[in-house]
Amino acid sequence: MALTTSLAGRVRNTSLPKSHALLPLLEAVVNALQAIDARFDQDVEQGRLRVTIERSGQDELDFGPSGPGRVALKPIAGFTIEDNGVGFTPDNMSSFETLDSDYKASIGCRGVGRLLWLKAFDRVSVRSGYKDHSGNLRVRKFKFSVAHEVEHVDESGDFTETGAIVHLSGFKEAFQRSAPKSVDAIAREVFEHCIWYFLRPGGAPNISIVDDEIVSLNKLMEEFIFSKLPNTSINVKGKKFDMVNLCLKSSTRNQTPRLYWCAASRVVLEENLAGKIPGLYGRLKDETGDEFTYVCYLSSDYLDTHVRADRTDFDISERFTEATLEDDISLEDIRSGVLGEVERFLSDPLANARKEGKARVNEFVSRHAPRYRPVLSRLESLGTTVDPSIKDADLEILLHRSLQKLEADAITQGQAVFAEAGSTPLEDYQERLGQYLSTLNDINQSDLAAYISRRRVVLDILSKLIRSSQQGTYSREDAIHALLIPMRTDSNEIGTDASNLWIIDERLAFHDYLASDKTLKSMPITGSDSTREPDILSTRLIDTPVLAAEGETLPLASIVVIEIKRPMRNDASEDKDPILQSLDYVKRVRSGGVLTASGRPIPASQESPAFCYIVADLTPTLVSRCEYANLRRTHDGLGYFGFNESAKAYIEVISFDRLVNAATERNRAFFDKLGLPSS
Repeated sequence: MALTTSLAGRVRNTSLPKSHALLPLLEAVVNALQAIDARFDQDVEQGRLRVTIERSGQDELDFGPSGPGRVALKPIAGFTIEDNGVGFTPDNMSSFETLDSDYKASIGCRGVGRLLWLKAFDRVSVRSGYKDHSGNLRVRKFKFSVAHEVEHVDESGDFTETGAIVHLSGFKEAFQRSAPKSVDAIAREVFEHCIWYFLRPGGAPNISIVDDEIVSLNKLMEEFIFSKLPNTSINVKGKKFDMVNLCLKSSTRNQTPRLYWCAASRVVLEENLAGKIPGLYGRLKDETGDEFTYVCYLSSDYLDTHVRADRTDFDISERFTEATLEDDISLEDIRSGVLGEVERFLSDPLANARKEGKARVNEFVSRHAPRYRPVLSRLESLGTTVDPSIKDADLEILLHRSLQKLEADAITQGQAVFAEAGSTPLEDYQERLGQYLSTLNDINQSDLAAYISRRRVVLDILSKLIRSSQQGTYSREDAIHALLIPMRTDSNEIGTDASNLWIIDERLAFHDYLASDKTLKSMPITGSDSTREPDILSTRLIDTPVLAAEGETLPLASIVVIEIKRPMRNDASEDKDPILQSLDYVKRVRSGGVLTASGRPIPASQESPAFCYIVADLTPTLVSRCEYANLRRTHDGLGYFGFNESAKAYIEVISFDRLVNAATERNRAFFDKLGLPSS
């Protein structure tokens, strides 16, 4: 019993990703090239192939960037592909009418190209001139559609030589929107798909893409190629793979190194090779200093055999699995062989690129990221190489990821070393332990460098916050407060690294409890329901001191109060005196009823030392309050200090300039060590 085939079903089951929207056109172009080859054999330069882009009359909605002279392109309605090949001979026509024909299987054809036409286009019409078995010129015309399959029509025509005109019309919207729009983009895609025909001995016929302008692919070839490297081949598990190696000109739009996986003289897959070989990124330089981009076109009988019917991928596993046969070849096997060969014959340009990349990393680390200097040599041993043109942000991410890998490897190494303690010879164990400790020491130095670099950045931000804007305004108190320590938090909610109180006093890192922008009633350490504390700790930054009590020994070891004012604020008065506010807060804490962070009561004590810091600019009203409190001016004139005998409290009024200067001076030695600017 004979089986019948449904064309509609075959089209429905044929895959065509929208990312390959031009594949039907590319299949038609390859068919035309094969027809030209069949007619002219070794003299293909006599061949002509012309692709005409047909656009609809409706203007396309243009969502792209606007600019002078930019015109929105009209939607593509179809294509006409004309060639002067052998035409639709009886054998070709018979093959066309046979689904899954193996007529041209020897040159890699799968008989699915015409199915892709119907997948993306509503209608196909063909006119062709061909020679019959007697050598007479004949004409053939037919239509091709899902609904009516092949419909032969009147065969009269004016062909003077053999050839074919294939008209693909009714470009379906889903594919039309995903396809390239401009004639240049379409020409480039056709060129790259069919580049094998340009690279082979004998070259390619005259191919042009026609829109409002004509683009010659033969001239594009001249603009495309910088120089041609020697063709090479690799052997993977007994299978030969041929490599056509090209140096593309630096003016080429796509400047990433690429590997084109080919089958049946067509490009099937495009793979970005950037970073897959150390030093292979964008452009390389030859021995004269000229820049080029490397690309490789890979072909093989093995790839021809294993290409999928729709020619968008290969039926080859990406890598081995447990079920993989020993003699099977994976894409990873092939890729590994290609990369090894590329690294061999591009050894000099790659070495120069790695050298430039290393210089780029060293320059970035010296200027912006000194934390990586202690581990830089170790990162290089991990194969961390960079594109010399990489952006600072991308380089920072790359170095950070490499450092994370180094830290993970160190943890694994440490676990292995300590697990072997006592079970390996002492000399071997000491050597491995020494290697581990050396790595750990470099990582710890990197962490310290990162911490110091962070301090430099914080001081830079603070310096900007205290300056007036172009409009003459100053930052709000909460911006400065948030930089010193997050607002509305306490030490039970934030880690020690979350605050920058070291700017005021390094000792503030050691505390039993620390509250920021909280009322006394809201503090978990007080156990108090009192609402009489808004002048000491409230939601307003002007009345928002920070309390730090060192240790848990009883009675309370010390009290620290910090008041922050808005830069250049000039409203200090008897009612709004930050000095009196701080002293009053000290008095309330000393009166008892307060708990430590562990919940133990702090008894009343009038002997606990107290330190009050007022961070504010020395405006006239604040200077007046300092003089009223009998404080002495500092030697640099940027602050006041003194001791209040009755309150037993040390008071320091610090201007923002003095705050930044003092913090910078305390850290200057560390900044200098890392090569960071001190001011």
